[in-house]
Amino acid sequence: MNDFFNVISDINSVINDFIWVKIGIVLLIGAGVIMTCTTKFFQITHIGHWFKETIGAVFKKDSETRKKTDKKSISQFQALCTALSATIGTGNIAGVAGAIVIGGPGAVFWMWVAAFFGMMTNFSENILGIFYRRKNSKGEWSGGAMYYLRDGLGSYKGCGVIGKILAGLFAVCAILASFGIGNMGQVNKITLNIKSAFFEGVQAPEFLGVSIINWIIGVSLVILAGLIIVGGLQRIASFAEKIVPFMSVAYIIGAIIIFFLNISQVGAMFAAIFKFAFGIKAVAGGFAGVAIKTVITQGCKRGVFSNEAGLGSSVMVHSSSNVKEPVRQGMWGIFEVFFDTFVVCTMTAIIVLSSGFIDLDTGIVAEGIDDATLVARCFGLHFGKFGEGFVAVAMLLFAFTTVLGWSQYGSKAIEYLLGEKFVKPYQIVFTLLVVSGALMSSSLAWDISDTFNGFMMIPNLIGVLALIPVVYKLTDNYVRRKLKGEDIEPMISYDPKIQEEHAKMIKEGAE
Repeated sequence: MNDFFNVISDINSVINDFIWVKIGIVLLIGAGVIMTCTTKFFQITHIGHWFKETIGAVFKKDSETRKKTDKKSISQFQALCTALSATIGTGNIAGVAGAIVIGGPGAVFWMWVAAFFGMMTNFSENILGIFYRRKNSKGEWSGGAMYYLRDGLGSYKGCGVIGKILAGLFAVCAILASFGIGNMGQVNKITLNIKSAFFEGVQAPEFLGVSIINWIIGVSLVILAGLIIVGGLQRIASFAEKIVPFMSVAYIIGAIIIFFLNISQVGAMFAAIFKFAFGIKAVAGGFAGVAIKTVITQGCKRGVFSNEAGLGSSVMVHSSSNVKEPVRQGMWGIFEVFFDTFVVCTMTAIIVLSSGFIDLDTGIVAEGIDDATLVARCFGLHFGKFGEGFVAVAMLLFAFTTVLGWSQYGSKAIEYLLGEKFVKPYQIVFTLLVVSGALMSSSLAWDISDTFNGFMMIPNLIGVLALIPVVYKLTDNYVRRKLKGEDIEPMISYDPKIQEEHAKMIKEGAE
């Protein structure tokens, strides 16, 4: 089995390097910059408005944000929680730790840069997702990059075939990514942290060359995932709405406690982040330093692994929202990236950099440090065995909800490619393969996830960039109506029937 995984690792390494180092980072950051300019820096110029209309609206009495208007859709808040359940995962814990271990403290800066511009990439994806969505035979909303590639890009003269090809390619990549970022990578980190926290030093028998503990964890997760996934989006959204806020607050509280316990190092931490963002990590022991290219690559890769801006993945869940205004759901996309990276990932960075395992003067990592369990060890320094157990449980909740969210992404991709009747078989296969993440090595699971991310990103960003005129018109229409008070017709959908129906409801105050 080990020889098989070694071959897979070698092949994946070549592909991964081409996608991310050669073209991916430029395309990802470039698209974010372009969409930020297209929307006139919406994430800054209207920061008060999108905060008020997203998380601020959750606490308003009688707000439409948390209400479900029908049984076939989910609320705006449920859509956010389900999307966050798929984005707040191991990328926020092990991913940030891995970026710092490999790329040094400076990787955190580039994670922030990717997130800043990624806010508007995610905004653009989601408004396109709402604008080009439609209802399936069950009356459920279906949307995503495959639809705005086919019906948006495909509507341009001479681009019909290209749009369909890219849409199909994205759907295939989404299915593959669901097994990587949404399955193997998450389950692998769950397994490593549970073993580190609760089974350290235990010599368990092996089966097919893998510890029986790994098998038990993998099979248990298969059973738990199956019970929720087969219930479809409604069950996943209901679970996410309860778990995501709880686990996020608990993790942030733990991080804040560590922050104040190490308050004297705050200046040095942030100085190291900015210092190593633009330079070369110091060398030691004769080994070559980490070039700035690696720092940037690690920061951007882990940032996108965490918040998924540019992948087009969360669009498939945001499109199931009961919202009618595309820009309203787009603003939830901005908040999603903000909370995921600027809040949760920054908390993890603070935990790691204040631990003493990273030399803030040289950027060198202490010998024997494993990025997969680094955060657990940091918590252990301050809270003992309880701290390590807390991180293991947090990782379990973070990563498990990610698995659930990604099962929905894969389901929508399957629905687009093969039809609704193939969704259940996909969900069964997806659930059974959960066990594979518990069996393979950490580096391989992570590297495969990175590769699948890149495969999704490319066709999606081609579609987003091709539809810049649509993004501009939708954003401008919303700003003129909602912020400037102009009496103009709202832009809701490419479909005349949906446009007429929802525009009427908005005018009657149903939004």
